[in-house]
Amino acid sequence: MLLTLIAFIAALALLIAIHEWGHYRMAVACGVKVLRFSVGFGKTIARFKPKHQRPGQDTEFVIGMLPLGGYVRMLDEREAPVDEGERHLAFNTQPLKKRALIVAAGPAANLVLAVLLYALVNWIGVDEPRAILSPPVAGSLADKAGLQAGDVVRQAALAGDELEPVASFDSLRWVLTRAALDGQDVVVDVVRGDGRGREVKLPLSSLTLREPDARLFRAIGIVSPLSRPVMGEVMSGGAAQKAGLRQGDVVRRVGLTEVTDGQQLRELIRASGQSGRAAAAEWQVERAGRLLSLTVQPDVQHDKGQPVGRIGAYVGAMPEMVTVRQGPLDGLCSGAVRVWEVSTLSLKLLGRMLMGELSLKNLSGPIAIADYAGKSASQGLTYYLAFLAFISVSLGVLNLLPVPVLDGGHLMYYLWEAVTGRPVSGVWLERLQYVGMSVLLAMMAIAMVNDIAGRLG
Repeated sequence: MLLTLIAFIAALALLIAIHEWGHYRMAVACGVKVLRFSVGFGKTIARFKPKHQRPGQDTEFVIGMLPLGGYVRMLDEREAPVDEGERHLAFNTQPLKKRALIVAAGPAANLVLAVLLYALVNWIGVDEPRAILSPPVAGSLADKAGLQAGDVVRQAALAGDELEPVASFDSLRWVLTRAALDGQDVVVDVVRGDGRGREVKLPLSSLTLREPDARLFRAIGIVSPLSRPVMGEVMSGGAAQKAGLRQGDVVRRVGLTEVTDGQQLRELIRASGQSGRAAAAEWQVERAGRLLSLTVQPDVQHDKGQPVGRIGAYVGAMPEMVTVRQGPLDGLCSGAVRVWEVSTLSLKLLGRMLMGELSLKNLSGPIAIADYAGKSASQGLTYYLAFLAFISVSLGVLNLLPVPVLDGGHLMYYLWEAVTGRPVSGVWLERLQYVGMSVLLAMMAIAMVNDIAGRLG
């Protein structure tokens, strides 16, 4: 809990500070006087004013108690009277181009930060599962296409594009996610155990599912990387212990089903309780080089209201891992490409939610973000950096939306001014502010409900 809180606050503080720093630096570069640079709202817990500042600047730097936002207050005749000698330093007296640059600099700073964070992850390297497939889900696209357990995916691409190397299973999932949401087919180049390669086309355009969730990947058939079906820690008093299972046992067969993968075994156990009562089954396990037959009767528990089988043990070994690392230039280029892909995908998902084609349940709020922050921090530095990069992209994209009160809304005002030759009237500004605030509050309310429902579910 403490790690989650620290990771969440640190993420918010950094990303908000970078966003406001973008506004601040561009304002200074454009010759606008900045009165205050604040990270956080509410009661001031720290403030300072540098002795040596740029000509025309007298900025106070403030840290507020609530790290849920920030602002840069500039000299502006619309907010307070300005001395005639400083009118040239006021924001509202600047040419349209400078005002637009100052507003756009905040989101741009977040996007640039994301590129650097993704690049840093690429340079440091991260351990990810190798792209070795577990048994495809029965009846799925992968199953019908002939993919098998143990297939190693070397390359993948959208149908018609040139195949590109697949560094890890996570990379493969990213390709599949983007293709499925865009309704495009994917071609994968796989190697079988005999060393022979083959290209397989996955007709993702035929999918009716477009929600980026577990159901989508089950329909595709590629759910998890291959892992050995090994028993981990066995809980005292559980079904596994009662059946005589031990840590290190390798499960070869459950009933008449041959077991080759940890995820497959977990699904067999869960499915055994779907009727509300799990029947006993003969398990064939390998222990110290000997094959044993054990009778296992899973317990039935409820998960999100559905009956599932449990055996009271950790099931499945860690998949084979590979360190994904890139050189200076490749890492930076890959970081820029990832920011572009995440940005465009976020906009597509948001557009589909607005059109009613995608459930609003995909909106996440601060509770979910805090949870992700804690989990990524507990996994290591590179995972936390990747989390920061993703949230930084999201913050940059969100602020560029043409919603009044956001930076994108102000840019829309400036577009109107550029086209018509006159600024938006004060009356319309006030009306649009109310509309923008209502939209943001509605989005926040939906996100909070989704967060709470996710925690309770």
